[in-house]
Amino acid sequence: MDYILNFELLDKNSLPTVGGKNASLGEMIKSGVRVPPGFAVTTDSFLSFITETGIRDKIMDILLKVRTGDVSSLDEASEEIQNIIIKTNMNDEVKAAIRKGYSELCGKCDLENVPVAVRSSATAEDLPNASFAGQQDTYLWVVGEDHIIDSVRRCWASLYTPRAIDYRNKNNFPHEKVLISVGVQKMVNSRAAGVMFTLNPTNGDPSKVVIEGSWGLGETVVSGSVNPDKFVVDKVTQEINEKTVSMKHIMCVHDVECGEVKDVDVEMDMQNTCCLREAEIRKLMEIAKGIEKHYGRPMDIEWAIDGDFSFPENVFIVQARPETVWSQRKKAPLIGKKSGYQLLMDQAMKRIKIPG
Repeated sequence: MDYILNFELLDKNSLPTVGGKNASLGEMIKSGVRVPPGFAVTTDSFLSFITETGIRDKIMDILLKVRTGDVSSLDEASEEIQNIIIKTNMNDEVKAAIRKGYSELCGKCDLENVPVAVRSSATAEDLPNASFAGQQDTYLWVVGEDHIIDSVRRCWASLYTPRAIDYRNKNNFPHEKVLISVGVQKMVNSRAAGVMFTLNPTNGDPSKVVIEGSWGLGETVVSGSVNPDKFVVDKVTQEINEKTVSMKHIMCVHDVECGEVKDVDVEMDMQNTCCLREAEIRKLMEIAKGIEKHYGRPMDIEWAIDGDFSFPENVFIVQARPETVWSQRKKAPLIGKKSGYQLLMDQAMKRIKIPG
């Protein structure tokens, strides 16, 4: 039984063991994408925890009492289950495995206490036909073995948030069949971060990569708390068709003094400054195209630019999942009654000059 697995050992077939998010990270590493190193705390660890500590039956009994459409019973069940998990001491074997994994990661990064992101990775998330993503918790800039162990337990508990329980009930996903893994990944010291799509999310145009970003960690972009810079890049010509620089008033950063991640005001001279250089925009577009080609479908990707590295080593991908909005719509011509293939060919032909 593997309690932890390094990302390098994972691929798309690892989903039952490490969940959608971690499996995707391993798949990207194998395809040559630059991903921060880390390891997955497997679903076996979670099963071992709830089984050996004797809380599995308690959790199932509480879930059976949830009444459909009754918000109060849902909230009460969620609070009770999460408290049980958070207050139950983790079994020694799993704790030892996490400590070993963190020690090895520190050695790999040549840092005594490497800061990490601790992210939930459920077995039913990041699927093309489901919308589980974002239901479980993430903890950023976690340092030290004990803090990581506590964050892992809190990620496990987040499998039972009211939203997650309700979604599984409404979509007939058996609670006992949805397991949770946790990713422990080296933090990127983000100068800028954000998301990108391998189609235009406003109209489904597959000939474009749309990149959105802001200063600091990407949480301000993902949460919608800042109006990000936006870049629309043509996949064929590699031209930046649109460039919108927004006023970015806050950014998410790690506060060294209090040891927490928080939003701070952006300095005035940076608020209306583009968060990405042109070379970084083109590099992100190139990476996005490669990820889309590897997966064979439109993708929703999270990226970060590390302030500690020089270009192009500073460009990292921290997450990728299937795009689920336009991909689930009925296939039809998108613009001017032309298919996605025709749009791509039109762009390519613009670059071809035929001598007269």
